[in-house]
Order: sequence, then structure tokens, then C-alpha cells
Amino acid sequence: MRQTTFAKTSELKKNWHLIDASNQRLGRMAVQIATILMGKHRPDYTPHIDTGDFVVVTNAEKVMMTGNKAAQRSRTFFSGYAGGWREQSYADLLSYKPEWVIEQAVKRMLPKGRLGRSMLGKLKVYQGPSHPHQAQNPLPVK
Repeated sequence: MRQTTFAKTSELKKNWHLIDASNQRLGRMAVQIATILMGKHRPDYTPHIDTGDFVVVTNAEKVMMTGNKAAQRSRTFFSGYAGGWREQSYADLLSYKPEWVIEQAVKRMLPKGRLGRSMLGKLKVYQGPSHPHQAQNPLPVK
């Protein structure tokens, strides 16, 4: 009789992956990152357990959006004060806060709730080519 095997958190070995965001499309890169964070690339994937690996993203300022999406799409938010409705284009966000853009794209692809928040904690995004995780020997992802 076959039994379904479930991964146990004590038996999991977390790997580190390095993704260079230079000239990569935001959405396609975010799908790849979300898959690694959830652990769907592993044979022992279990939906209710965090089986994913750590991901380090470098060169966040060089990520691109195709067409006119950077200029046409915007982030709207409310400050809480009267008349505090604000709108920012993604071109402005990419110029001064590119890490936030990548984190939000990945966050929206992860499960909602405490499991998704723990998965998002394994994402490290940095501007420029350097990062402080050299000791973990992250493997480059194509």
C-alpha cells in the first residue's frame, strides 16, 4: 500500500539561491522566486509546510517592465489624512525603491497568512551586485 509522505521541518535542508535581476522582466522573475520560496521546485514539496529555500536577489535597480507598464501602472495609497490619497508610477518607484517593487510582486504570488509571511522572510533583495550572504554560498539561478 502506498503512503503519501509529508515533509518534516526538522528533516528539511534549506538551500540558498542567487538571482541577478539585471535585464530580467519583473513578473517572470517574481514567478521564479515565488516557486523557490514555496518549495515547489523540490520533490518533497508539502503545501502546508514551508519547504522553500532562501533567495538572494541582486541588481534590483536593473529590473525591467515591458512596454509602457512602468509609466502607466501606478501604486495608490492613502496616508490617513484628509486629502491624503496618493499615486506613484512604477517608474518612480523603480528609481528610488526597487527592492520594494520586487518584494511586492513576489508577496502577491505567495500564499496569504502566516505561512506566506514566513516564506517572504526568506527573500533578500539588494541594490547593486554585492550582498552580505557570501558565507551561505548561494547557487546562481539561470
